[in-house]
Amino acid sequence: MMNNLFSSFDPSTFSIMSMNWMSSTIMVVLVPPMYWMIPSRWSATWNKVMSTMHQEFKVLAQSSVLKGSTLIFTSLFSFILLNNFLGLFPYIFTSSSHMSMNLTLSLPLWLSFMIYGWFNNTTHMLAHLVPQGAPNALLPFLVLVETISNLIRPGALAVRLTANMIAGHLLLTLLGNSGPSLSIIMLNFLLMAQLLFLMLEFAVAMIQSYVFSVLAVLYSSEV
Repeated sequence: MMNNLFSSFDPSTFSIMSMNWMSSTIMVVLVPPMYWMIPSRWSATWNKVMSTMHQEFKVLAQSSVLKGSTLIFTSLFSFILLNNFLGLFPYIFTSSSHMSMNLTLSLPLWLSFMIYGWFNNTTHMLAHLVPQGAPNALLPFLVLVETISNLIRPGALAVRLTANMIAGHLLLTLLGNSGPSLSIIMLNFLLMAQLLFLMLEFAVAMIQSYVFSVLAVLYSSEV
């Protein structure tokens, strides 16, 4: 019997030698063999997805100076995607539903963009704080608003991913807890509803990994 709904996200392994976050590194074992083993449909599909994401990120980044800069974003996309998918399987720790991991992904990226932009494109970064054509009387207020909106970007990225991953898991947990009190007929409808919500969760896992990486590319394109 769980203490509350959110206890389903708590670590469940030995506290001295925690193995919860090992699920986040399983992609290191799964993905690399595809590049040296005999080609298969799985490897061809994955290469097609990565090629498509590379082309899309290349257009969004709008930078021809740093060749191959989209590789970090395709790697980020695949890392979040696999972690989101792993969290949908039973008895696997959902690392992407924790702020500690999501902030670890978003904060260094945003901080590196800011450091690079302010040191190399200072004039552009200052001009970005003032929208074009804004009235002079509103300039101090607009600079303050743009500064605050810029500072909350890493937190917004982390909270968006965390909230979306937690919401689906909590909904499935609520539906599952109501099962013992239902009749056989209603239990069949409950199973059908849970299967539909599980399919929706797979779609959310893909969409959120895409949104996270696309926003990271857009933030990098501004500097």
